[in-house]
Amino acid sequence: MNLFDDLQYRGLVHSFSDPELIEKLNIGKLTFYLGTDPTGESLHVGHLVVFLLAKRLEMKGHKPLLLIGGATGFIGDPRPGNEREFLSKEELEHNTKSLFNQVQNLFKCQMVNNYDWTKDLSFIDFLRKYGKHFSVNYLLAKESVASRLQTGISFTEFSYNLMQAMDFHHLYLTENCTLQIGGQDQWGNLLSGLDLIRRLEGKAECYCLTAPLLTKADGGKFGKSEGGESIWLSEEKTSVYEFYQYWINTADNDCESRLKIFTFLEKTQIDDLAQAIKSEPEKRAAQKILAYEVTKIVHGEVKANEAIMLSEKLFTGDIGNLTKKQIESAFKGIESSIQAEIAIVDALIVLKLASSKREAREFIQNGSISVNGAKISNVELILNNHNALHNKYNIIRRGKKKYAYIIH
Repeated sequence: MNLFDDLQYRGLVHSFSDPELIEKLNIGKLTFYLGTDPTGESLHVGHLVVFLLAKRLEMKGHKPLLLIGGATGFIGDPRPGNEREFLSKEELEHNTKSLFNQVQNLFKCQMVNNYDWTKDLSFIDFLRKYGKHFSVNYLLAKESVASRLQTGISFTEFSYNLMQAMDFHHLYLTENCTLQIGGQDQWGNLLSGLDLIRRLEGKAECYCLTAPLLTKADGGKFGKSEGGESIWLSEEKTSVYEFYQYWINTADNDCESRLKIFTFLEKTQIDDLAQAIKSEPEKRAAQKILAYEVTKIVHGEVKANEAIMLSEKLFTGDIGNLTKKQIESAFKGIESSIQAEIAIVDALIVLKLASSKREAREFIQNGSISVNGAKISNVELILNNHNALHNKYNIIRRGKKKYAYIIH
């Protein structure tokens, strides 16, 4: 299967500017770029669609440029709702370094920063060289601008489209970059860059390619957990275990498409896993492969294997030898309470594992309660730092899945 057919099979092609691009992708060695503004210090899983598209191009011999928008980050792209808050130069520089380090873990690329070629551009030069090529009607028709006309948009964000167009033109001249890729919501900005190159340089063999934005089968926003929080690529913001669990919990209806987009498995392997979803859904074989493969891509094989190990330990209740770091990773967001000392019966109520002392005692007497991996039968047990893991954590499990913990 050639590259373009593979991209289509995986559902990674939404729009492209010229049919000539198909052959260029299959046999040419293009220099291409994708951009991201350093408005935050971490990418989230929604960004992965386009970044793994870039990795697929790189694997076929195309040269990637990662554009970090040091200049456009000062401005902020128009988004539904309100204007973005301005970030300081120091914040943008910190975020730029963080994002580049994350992307380097996904694929090797050359980083460019649009601040370098815009910082010395005067306002008059900007208007004369670039502004004259874009009519107000043209910019008003862009979806990112049109969606804001009712609520209002500043001239600052209104100018964003022109600045992104400048980027493509600059990279075309300096890096022989002839392809820009992005998400489908960036289509208007990508075309502006293409238009600017052709107006300033005449006929040029330049192209745009976008990947679809994804939603879950239930219509929910892809990249959001059940609690509504984004799933980040940064281990500090989303632990490797949380990241792994997000993919494990992929719905059956979403799993095949996620395997195509987010893994580098061959079609025959994906077909086999898709069949397993239908024939033996309870085994969740496809979800386990998906979670491992994506975690390995983002965090590396060692941490992916550790996430599997931690998941298995929590499933079996074998948690007595977990490290402090593993506990903090696995139980982030789980019900907890800080108590110097507390009776087990009271702890079950505080942690919402029981609704009354009577119910708490029944759970203990029925063998439904474990503390630090060991079933307990003593309803008078006192939990404190002396019987806690690492003299800090008493982890309580009710049944097979319900966990909570006391911090001493």
